[in-house]
Amino acid sequence: MAEPVLSIKSLDIRFKTPDGEVHAVKHIDLDIAEGEVVGVVGESGSGKSQLFLGATGLLAGNGRATGQVFYRGRQILGASPKQLNDIRGSKITMIFQDPLTSLTPHMRIGDQIMEALRIHLKMSREAAFARAVETLELVRIPEAKRRMRQYPHELSGGMRQRVMIAMATACGPDLLIADEPTTALDVTVQAQILDIMRDLKTKLKTSIVLISHDMGVIAAMCDRVAVMRHGEFVEQGSAEDIFYRPQHPYSRMLLDAMPRLDRPERPGHAPLITVADREARPFLLQVEDVKVHFPIRVGGTLFPKYKPLRAVDGVSFELREGETLGVVGESGCGKSTLARAAIALLPKTAGRVVWCGRDMSETTKEELRLLRKDFQIVFQDPLASLNPRMTIGQSISEPLRTLEPDLSRVEVAERVRAMMEHVGLDPAWINRYPHEFSGGQNQRVGIARAMIVEPKLVICDEAVSALDVSIQAQIVDLILALQRKFGMSLIFISHDLSVVRQVSHRVMVLYLGRVVELANRNAIYTDPRHPYTRALISAVPIPDPKLERAKPRVPLPVDLPSPMDSRSALTFLKSKRIDDPDAVQYVPRLEEVVPGHFVAEHDPV
Repeated sequence: MAEPVLSIKSLDIRFKTPDGEVHAVKHIDLDIAEGEVVGVVGESGSGKSQLFLGATGLLAGNGRATGQVFYRGRQILGASPKQLNDIRGSKITMIFQDPLTSLTPHMRIGDQIMEALRIHLKMSREAAFARAVETLELVRIPEAKRRMRQYPHELSGGMRQRVMIAMATACGPDLLIADEPTTALDVTVQAQILDIMRDLKTKLKTSIVLISHDMGVIAAMCDRVAVMRHGEFVEQGSAEDIFYRPQHPYSRMLLDAMPRLDRPERPGHAPLITVADREARPFLLQVEDVKVHFPIRVGGTLFPKYKPLRAVDGVSFELREGETLGVVGESGCGKSTLARAAIALLPKTAGRVVWCGRDMSETTKEELRLLRKDFQIVFQDPLASLNPRMTIGQSISEPLRTLEPDLSRVEVAERVRAMMEHVGLDPAWINRYPHEFSGGQNQRVGIARAMIVEPKLVICDEAVSALDVSIQAQIVDLILALQRKFGMSLIFISHDLSVVRQVSHRVMVLYLGRVVELANRNAIYTDPRHPYTRALISAVPIPDPKLERAKPRVPLPVDLPSPMDSRSALTFLKSKRIDDPDAVQYVPRLEEVVPGHFVAEHDPV
């Protein structure tokens, strides 16, 4: 057999902390062959990232690694920084999880890519510039020469991730280690990133290690899979063995917890509401032609000029009592802005919001404050939305103390403890602080805080997007159970279409602040009519290697354009477009193609 590109023998990693020693990686063995894609899966804290940081000499100062690591037969564990730097960045490269914190903010994109080329390949500045442009084009970044002059903050998350891949591949590495390269990216961007990595494997014969907790991504890419838990491999095998014949209970749990677009049913799923059923229920929320525009300065010092950024550009929908509306679309399409405008957390530019028959624009500040008991929101980042100086008991009780001031201290404490039990938190933890909990536990605190006043409507804004699949499944089950118990309505915002299908009665697809399709949860997945909806659905990875690799892809015509360009909303209706970024453009109509199924006008595909 050919010599492996990387061979890890009995690698053991420990960290000294104020709370004692942490045994992060426990005597791991792993070989990676030339041109092979190896997936390493497991939940947060399983040791996936530390395994490869330790193997490449990138551990934090309090970490210690023992064992053996060979790069093409050469021992590199414990090598000097100079010896390691000859290999890292040229022969072995790494794509880190968060590209914004991994890129140097004060250096242009081009300079960061050229740096590796000039150090490792000794290229001239001109040759390095040409190679960097070529690499950016390889990872499908448009207008590569112009992008070379930009800074990281000027690029979207997907573009920054592509820049990281360009930096990692510029020197033609033998081994690329990709640490959660698609986490928190839109499904369309994720699909593009995976396509780029497939091209690298095919064209450059690069070996790839793909670290992820997303079994769909692993199914799409990997030849071999290692399942990691508590710092050790519990199972290794081919992708087919792991997905079709898993032996360890933990592997089966990961697969069972993964939401699947091709299997919408889940215990406790939301039953479909027929058109007749919906019309029999009273309206809870009516949103009519709502617009939210933000003035953006585009030039001028003494006499500044402004252009409107059309975050939400004329959205209408209705929500009935006990109904769940899923809202999907890429980052920047206006999902969160729309939800905040609907419950008066953001001012509207135009339009009308009617709550239980009452026009929200006619309410006073005090009336609106009292109405907040009826609608609550669960934010995407639970830790950022909780006050770090308040105990979780204080955080959960705050809405009660504000909106039900007549309750005694004893009654508040009883309600808080009861709600903590409902969301699966031990009432004995009432005096703990947010930093003492995991991400999933903090998300339960956020849900408890939203539910404590028994609202009629709860908005879940990307409430499960950053969680491990097992925690995500628990939170979804919890939300469904609470909805059944309290009979509340939900607006469930997510870029994960698999989760949205599990929890929603109807699904609304947004593109640049406009609705392009609205239908019940089955119709929109089995009979999508709009090209954008089809592209979103085709990009969702399925945790099944054969199905995932055989399914056809529907590419998007362009990356998400700027909402400040008036032509952007006509990406799918170019026949009506005026080629002027400031012109007043035609507004695509939303047409009812079958009862309850609305689709925006678009040109034939």
